[in-house]
Amino acid sequence: MSTLKKFFKDTIIYGIAAILPRAINIGLVKLHTSVFGAERYAINTDYYVYAAYLNALLTYGLETAFFRFFSKEQEKGKVISTSFIVLLITTTLFLIIALLNAQNITSLFGFEDVLHVKILIWTVFLDTIVVIPFAYLRVTNKPIKFTSIKVLNIMVFAVLNVLFLWIIPKGYVADAILPESFRFYNAGEPQVIYIFLANVMASFTTLVLLLPIILKIKWHINTTILKRLLAYGLPIMIGSLAYVTNENIDKLLLGDLVGNKEMGIYAACYKLGVFMTLYIMAFRLGAEPFFFNHAKEKNAKNNYATILKWFTVLGTVFMLVIVCYIDLFAQILLGKDEYFEALKIVPIILLANLCLGIYNNLSVWYKLTDRTLYGMYISIFGAVITIIFNLIMIPIIGFMASAWATLAAYGSMMLVSYVIGKKYYKVPYDVKSVALYLTIASVFSLIAFVDTFRGNYYISTGLVLVFLGIVYFSEKKEIKQLLKK
Repeated sequence: MSTLKKFFKDTIIYGIAAILPRAINIGLVKLHTSVFGAERYAINTDYYVYAAYLNALLTYGLETAFFRFFSKEQEKGKVISTSFIVLLITTTLFLIIALLNAQNITSLFGFEDVLHVKILIWTVFLDTIVVIPFAYLRVTNKPIKFTSIKVLNIMVFAVLNVLFLWIIPKGYVADAILPESFRFYNAGEPQVIYIFLANVMASFTTLVLLLPIILKIKWHINTTILKRLLAYGLPIMIGSLAYVTNENIDKLLLGDLVGNKEMGIYAACYKLGVFMTLYIMAFRLGAEPFFFNHAKEKNAKNNYATILKWFTVLGTVFMLVIVCYIDLFAQILLGKDEYFEALKIVPIILLANLCLGIYNNLSVWYKLTDRTLYGMYISIFGAVITIIFNLIMIPIIGFMASAWATLAAYGSMMLVSYVIGKKYYKVPYDVKSVALYLTIASVFSLIAFVDTFRGNYYISTGLVLVFLGIVYFSEKKEIKQLLKK
């Protein structure tokens, strides 16, 4: 139990690193949607879709491979230096080539200004070269330092957003006291590009904070370790690209098939579903190094099973609470009424992301047995479902198709991973409990969201309390043990 206690403790700290930045980001949604209409907000969505693809491509699975081989190799310094230097070389080549071809990339991506693309290129470069230093902090159990840097990053981003989009345009800062570097700024009409500028400045701040770690890395590439890293990581990269497709292709297709306004509305409401993503990310930051570092322990599989059950319990509670009080969250986080039209996607997206989180738990089998090709195949399978479902159904039911496609993809990946994983790395998961909590939470969410009961917070609160009661009486013995420890 002490092992699990350490896991949960570290995950709580990592949770701050995951939840606080994303929570602030979600809080900025209201600022963005208040300043920009749906069509202009769509530009911001496109920008981060392409950033996600480039980040997945340029890291080519080395982060997960780093965790795997740092725990296996005796000469850990060589794993660090090889991983970092290779990423630095390839990312620098990307920076040079992309900047030289920025105009062509602008046309390819459909941006209206080449400056958008140049900022995107620099942001991706800065974010990629800090991947290994961040991974090093996680694998060496330094969650507080990791969290501090992540939080400072988002604080810089948030302050600059408020400055560019609200303080200066509202006249709270006189032109006379603005530094010369702000003379480009058109205070009368805030532009989406100011969000991108805030991002690249925050990324640069992160790089500066991680320089003490980077400067200690030896400049040496071990070709034997590099081959192992690439063999393990490249399938992860393809799987990551498939994951990014699952997360983002719906927004690109919506823009093409039904217009940028619909896509902007969908993307804004999709971020309400990101509450579940925050929870998943917090878990993943703690779980990934934990799974590798404790794989050889006698009780490892039982621990993995316990972690999955409690991950599901907490995830279903989050889902039910968000759905029960969805209108309150929408009033707080969405700026204009035009965005409320897509609120009906939120329960579906929440359940889909919870299935993704369960899949991430189940993926331990192919990561620990070095069968990352299976992870790639499963991710591609999910991406195919996403693309086909969206292409067929968007013209028929609009943005609802994208929500259902996300659920179909992640639900299928979860089931396939569980079935195949039993063959190669059998973990005694409590399938009955996981299925029961998913089913009850989904039914309660449906009841709370139907027009008859939606907005009736007596009913909503009652449903939440009943669900918590079911969890308590079902897991009373284990809850008491966990609290006692």
